[in-house]
Amino acid sequence: MSLSIDELRDKVAEMSSQGLNTQQIADELSISQRTVNWLQTGAPSDEQPDDVRIGWRTIGVRPNRINAIGSIMADVVVEELEEVDTIVGISLNGILFANSIGDQLDVDVAIFRSVDEDGGGHLSNKYGHVAGRTVVIVDDLLSTGATMRRTIETLQASGANVALCIVLVNKTEDNEVSGIPLRGLIRTIRV
Repeated sequence: MSLSIDELRDKVAEMSSQGLNTQQIADELSISQRTVNWLQTGAPSDEQPDDVRIGWRTIGVRPNRINAIGSIMADVVVEELEEVDTIVGISLNGILFANSIGDQLDVDVAIFRSVDEDGGGHLSNKYGHVAGRTVVIVDDLLSTGATMRRTIETLQASGANVALCIVLVNKTEDNEVSGIPLRGLIRTIRV
C-alpha cells in the first residue's frame, strides 16, 4: 500500500503517541530517521529528505517468502566468504532474515537490538555470542548506514570479526560500511 505524505505524517504521529522513538518508527515504516524527523516537524515539501519508502510486507507476512529471500542472502554469504560462524540480525526487521540464513548455513544467530535514534543498541544475551567469531550482519535496508556502523562498532568491541553486511535493499551507492563489504539484494537510488 502506497501512503501519501499526509498519511505517513499521521502514521508517524500515531506511532510517536504510542511511545515509539524515531528509530523504531523508521524501522516500522521502512524510511530513514531523517524522513521521520521531517514528517514530525511538518516542514515544507521543499525541505523533504531524499528518501525512498520500501514496502516489503508482501515478503514479511509469509515465512516461506522470508526463507526464499534468506536463501538468496545465504547464497551471497557463501559466494563472499569461506567461513562464517554467526549471523547477526539487526532488530527488528533483520531478525527474520538472520534466522533464515542461520538455518540454511547451519550457523549460530545473534541479535543486535537497535534501540535509539542514533543507531545505538546492544547485543541480546539470549542468543549466540560473537567474541572470536566471524560474523555477517543482516538487516532489511540501509538508508544512511548509521545503524549498521553502530552495529559494526559494537560487534568489533565485543571481539567479533565482522566480515560482511547484507541487506534486502541498499538505499545508497555504498558497497562498504566502515570498511566492511556491503551487499544489497536490491539497490534503489534517486536519479
